[in-house]
Amino acid sequence: MTVFRTISPIYGLFYSYQKRNFRKVLDAADEAMDFRRYNSVVDVGCGTGALASVLHSDGFLVTGIDVEPAMLRIGAAKPENQAICFRRESILEGLRLPDKSSDIALASFVAHGLSAPERQVMYAEMNRVASEYVILHDYNQRRSWFVDFIEWLEGGDYFHFIEHVRDELEQFFGSVQVLPMGVRSHWYICRSF
Repeated sequence: MTVFRTISPIYGLFYSYQKRNFRKVLDAADEAMDFRRYNSVVDVGCGTGALASVLHSDGFLVTGIDVEPAMLRIGAAKPENQAICFRRESILEGLRLPDKSSDIALASFVAHGLSAPERQVMYAEMNRVASEYVILHDYNQRRSWFVDFIEWLEGGDYFHFIEHVRDELEQFFGSVQVLPMGVRSHWYICRSF
């Protein structure tokens, strides 16, 4: 994860911008699924904590998980994030959280960067800790050429993910609700079992 250590200061520069975007996303999600009736969220791959911060400002008990300490330090240093529990853990190695300990497990723009087998591990672990929903906030089919280029450079499984995300999730969870969240992203909402 040295790439994220290297770019963490850049992510930090976009923290306020990300918070504004996540505010819009959560407002749209609330209209579609009464999102705010839940109490606790695990934010998997929380990065600098922008989404965790917005969730916390809405009254959620938030645990932010990330493998990169430099990202976590940026989020934890923000005055508005003092009540958020930031933890250095890897979803792929298993989280040190009890079964069904959170209402929702959410990962924003994480799944597309993992290989298909790694995503299966992530889905299983998110399902283990979530009592109600597993939500992926990630790209849809209408991506930009710039994102395509950056993802090609990173060499992840982005292109396969985009083509097969719904099928992958339906095989794992049985049913998936897809909620548009802007021009280039969706929420993939899976009921935990």
